[in-house]
Amino acid sequence: MKTQAPSLSQRALACEGDTNRSPSRERWTARLSDAVTQSLLEEDSRYFLHQAMSTPCLDALESADGLYLTDVAGKRYMDFHGNNVHQLGHGHPEVLAAIQKQLATLPFAPRRFTHQTAVDCAKALTEIAGGELNRVLFAPGGTSVIGMALKLARYITGNYKVVSLWDSFHGASMDAISVGGEACFREGMGPLMAGVERIPPPVSYRGALPSQDGSDLHYADYLEYVIEKEGGVGAFIAEAVRNTDVQVPSRAYWQRVREICDRHHVMLIIDDIPNGMGRTGHWFTHQAFGIEPDILCIGKGLGGGVVPMAAMLTRNRYNQAAQISLGHYTHEKSPIGCAAALATIGVIAQQELLKKVQADAAYLYERLHAMKARLPIIGDVRGIGLLWGVELVEDRTTKARAFAAAEQVMYRCLELGLSFKVSQGNVLQLSPPLTILREDLAQALDWVEQAISEACQQHYPI
Repeated sequence: MKTQAPSLSQRALACEGDTNRSPSRERWTARLSDAVTQSLLEEDSRYFLHQAMSTPCLDALESADGLYLTDVAGKRYMDFHGNNVHQLGHGHPEVLAAIQKQLATLPFAPRRFTHQTAVDCAKALTEIAGGELNRVLFAPGGTSVIGMALKLARYITGNYKVVSLWDSFHGASMDAISVGGEACFREGMGPLMAGVERIPPPVSYRGALPSQDGSDLHYADYLEYVIEKEGGVGAFIAEAVRNTDVQVPSRAYWQRVREICDRHHVMLIIDDIPNGMGRTGHWFTHQAFGIEPDILCIGKGLGGGVVPMAAMLTRNRYNQAAQISLGHYTHEKSPIGCAAALATIGVIAQQELLKKVQADAAYLYERLHAMKARLPIIGDVRGIGLLWGVELVEDRTTKARAFAAAEQVMYRCLELGLSFKVSQGNVLQLSPPLTILREDLAQALDWVEQAISEACQQHYPI
């Protein structure tokens, strides 16, 4: 039996989130003096299987409300992480009311029956998606939707090969890690789904393939190269904006990708599971780039931060797979999931949160770029809507990643009362609820600047 695991540094630097095992985490845990907290953490470690990026746990929560998480000792954290389900914050009253109402009448529906809430939810999704995305299939989670999309693309095109991006994340199931681009998830898993080709992602700051004009358009040409040389490609799958370390491609890139897929009869699958439902200031991220995918995968925030809920949207002309089971999930038309999704859509529309997010984005742009001008440890700032990445570097010329400083900033912000994640080892990913008040956003950015300033003074004193 193999007993030697990959080193911490090998895993931590390659994965999409911050690590839950490090000297800094141990020091943090040691400072949690509350007896109830320590007991819960010990029991969690005793009864749950340990896995990367969730064990050991950071703290023990007692409640969640709106922007805030509260631990069992009474400490509150602004939640700028939320596993990307918290577009409306935690426990939004309209979402909870819709779920409670649904529970009182129809809490579950077997697949062979339909119901009004499911039909209304499917209809609402097609309306906010617009264009030709007018067919829906529900599932209990985003990873399941990825599997459904891959099945549909194979069936429609007759081709089983898939092109994806290096560093991409599409879920943790075997089919999802097969098409994903993060090697840490595939490590030690043996043979996976055949026929996956990966190309470089479109990046502007840390590109391995810089262009003369600084654009990312040339990255799209790798897709066409693989399609033409490999043959048998049925689908290209990607996030319109990479969530974890906030990579925002250009409009030109996505326009070019859409043209390539059309020319070669390759289905474009957009994974909008973490960013959909308004995070980018649009209902769905592809709308910011003026394109429409053949298949759209959504989840996470769709359930209002309460119910696991996901959906695949596609075009009517792809409604051809009636004789196979694309999903066949027990909770396929979950009444409470559909009720939560309908309430989420209603809140975003009624409160005009898309417009608010765009205004917040302008504020974040100004604040974060002003920080960059003052603090040389910040190498890059990038974002869209209420999704922003702050990349910390040891040197702006070499762009060497400031791993230690990023971890220090994260734990310092936790002490101050702000929770977010670190991606790629050095990118602070800031992802607050869409409902966040401006004064709370300003306070959070003050804490981020304070923590970065302290790290800058400690690691790179002038």
